[in-house]
Amino acid sequence: MDHFGYREDRLFAEDVALETIAEAIGTPCYVYSRATLERHYRAFDEPFGNYPHHICYAVKANDNLAVLQVLQRLGAGFDIVSGGELDRVLAVGAAPDNVVFSGVGKSVAEIKQALCAGVRNLSLESEAELDRVNAVALGLGKRAPIAFRINPDVDPKTHPYIATGLRENKFGVSATDALHLYQRAAGMEGVCITGIACHIGSQLTQITPFCDALERVLDLVNALSEIGISLQHLDLGGGVGIRYCDENPPDPAQYAKAMLEILQRRGCTLAVTLEPGRAIAGNAGVLLTRVEYIKPGPDRDFVIVDTAMNDLLRPALYQAWHEVVAVNPGSGEPRNCDVVGPICESGDFIARGRHLAVAQGDLLAVRSVGAYGLVMSSNYNARPRPAAVMVDGAGYHVVRNRETTAELFAHEKMLP
Repeated sequence: MDHFGYREDRLFAEDVALETIAEAIGTPCYVYSRATLERHYRAFDEPFGNYPHHICYAVKANDNLAVLQVLQRLGAGFDIVSGGELDRVLAVGAAPDNVVFSGVGKSVAEIKQALCAGVRNLSLESEAELDRVNAVALGLGKRAPIAFRINPDVDPKTHPYIATGLRENKFGVSATDALHLYQRAAGMEGVCITGIACHIGSQLTQITPFCDALERVLDLVNALSEIGISLQHLDLGGGVGIRYCDENPPDPAQYAKAMLEILQRRGCTLAVTLEPGRAIAGNAGVLLTRVEYIKPGPDRDFVIVDTAMNDLLRPALYQAWHEVVAVNPGSGEPRNCDVVGPICESGDFIARGRHLAVAQGDLLAVRSVGAYGLVMSSNYNARPRPAAVMVDGAGYHVVRNRETTAELFAHEKMLP
């Protein structure tokens, strides 16, 4: 459930009419709902009840400081994949010992930064990374808390670009390799084994792959116990999908119930870490855009808007489907159309094959863009990135100013 809805044919975010924001801030403009973010966080946190758990929001989904601040105030931890994301979560007051550092390519500088900050855990994904972390920690006179990310070779049945739990993916280590790596790590002075991690992909719409992955990870937990290696926590990653069109993903309560049943049956009492990102932020955001032109086409018309692939990359990158709706009643004739942007690429589209009542000047909203929307934007074609607004009840706050063209080349230098 989200807090975007129509009242007398006007689209609102909570108690603010979206047309009001567009008139004041301009378009393109991302709009986030604080109430939706809070609701979705609690939807993951509450079903686990008294079972020891941490909800660590995946910052890569949306790293806006205001979004992070809302979640930090609720008690969320954070899953990060870069030093820049670490800086962001620390800037909003996150406790370092509630931060998990994931990712396959951590640099020496990032490892130093994480260890000096005191993050709760580094999730390691290769033997080379283990050696690097051990060396960096010894150089700092510290012991790095580590877990290995296991690749359980489970098909998540999602887009191949966001599938991460198959043998051919670059992520994680196999169960066989993990036994060797845990034994090596146990003899190292620069690391301290704390847990085990797994994340098989994003936008999963079935529970079965999660269950299969957990079973395989728990097999490894038992194998480690048999050789004297005990763990403190189990990182189950994220990946629960959201509804973009007609998907029917499991709700967080169903997911939690399935995970807890397996843990209970297997006699596992390890603390659980979850890393939802899209499921918290995805449907908490819309993108406002204005129709610039209607251009007739041979089979369907082109609705040319002021939003482009640099503002929202997912349709071009993943052929992703986003619902596009009129903020006010459509003033034009219903038409079969593609909603496209002004960038000089045929791949610059927001939505294809739609049926919309729309006219030049109309205000549209692209839905379900709170995750992997603004965070993936760029300045292609020298286009400033959009503004962002956080709605809070009957008011709103600008949480990201629209860039200016001058800011885009402020760090560039001309030749003498």
